[in-house]
Amino acid sequence: MKWWTESLFKNTMVAVMSVSLLFASGCSLLPAEEEEEVLPEIAPPQIAKKPEYEVTTATLETKVQVIGKLISLEEETLFFTLDGKHLKQLYVKAGETVKAGQVIGELDVDDLAKALRMDKLAFKKEEIAMKETLRARDEMDPIEFEEKSIAFEERKQALVDKEAEIAKATLTAPFGGTIVTLNVQKGDLIKAYAPIAIVADTSKITAAAKLTKTELEKIAVGLEVSANISNVGTFKGKVKLLPVKAEDQTGNGGGGGNSGEVKPERPEDFMIVDLTDLPKNLNRGTPLSINIITKRTVNAIVIPPSTLRSIGSRTYVQVIDADGKREVDVEVGQQTATQIEILQGLTPGQKVVGR
Repeated sequence: MKWWTESLFKNTMVAVMSVSLLFASGCSLLPAEEEEEVLPEIAPPQIAKKPEYEVTTATLETKVQVIGKLISLEEETLFFTLDGKHLKQLYVKAGETVKAGQVIGELDVDDLAKALRMDKLAFKKEEIAMKETLRARDEMDPIEFEEKSIAFEERKQALVDKEAEIAKATLTAPFGGTIVTLNVQKGDLIKAYAPIAIVADTSKITAAAKLTKTELEKIAVGLEVSANISNVGTFKGKVKLLPVKAEDQTGNGGGGGNSGEVKPERPEDFMIVDLTDLPKNLNRGTPLSINIITKRTVNAIVIPPSTLRSIGSRTYVQVIDADGKREVDVEVGQQTATQIEILQGLTPGQKVVGR
């Protein structure tokens, strides 16, 4: 009886556990209950507020900015006028100091010199013949004598011309200075009027810049300038000289007139600026930037460019005051990248609306 009771109890427990497992597995097969979706709050759109600016006063400057360099007020590009000759000797190096009249280089004109010697020997015979002609002048026809005299003078002048041509083979320094540029070496084939060297008096260094036609129309002698030399500083000064106009410029004279040739630079080609307290140890060719002040207005009424509006020929701003926003017509003066001068329509302290 005891055995039967224990067996019944065990069977009952097994049945209960089986039913529990079956119920649990059945629940897992049921679809999951959906959670309620939480919607985010939608904020009402905000209208962007346009920026407001105060009308102020400032000193306005209109500038012309150019890029220039340091040049010497006394410098010259040297060249030969003989064409197609080789450079026989070169007596200087770049950076070397030369004196006025010092020989820079010589061309190989041995063929011309030899021909000249032969012509001089032949001319001696003609001199003897001319002496005989002079003795017989009274017995000669005047026209015949005149023709022989002219022919003799022509041959004599031809010798002088050949000597002058040979003299062109020697290049000398026009004044004392420094060889700042040297473009050739011994043995080079030289073209007439091609730049050989530049000699400059480095004690006469000054700031200069080339100008376009548009820039030249805006600039006058005496205008204030501010020049900045990198790693040296900023210097104040004035425009001293303006460049010669392009149509008035000429080449180095007789170089064939080829428009494709690059003409050597001259001080006359630059705007010359006189700077105060410019250091003495600066090198020719050092680049710099120059700001030329073409117009200055003190205590100008100004507004930012973003506040100015226009419709057709009308120019106006939006002003904010105690009564709200209103449109006011204005007259514009100077304009820079960051400020616009107002000649009429606004007073300092007012508020204007930007775009």
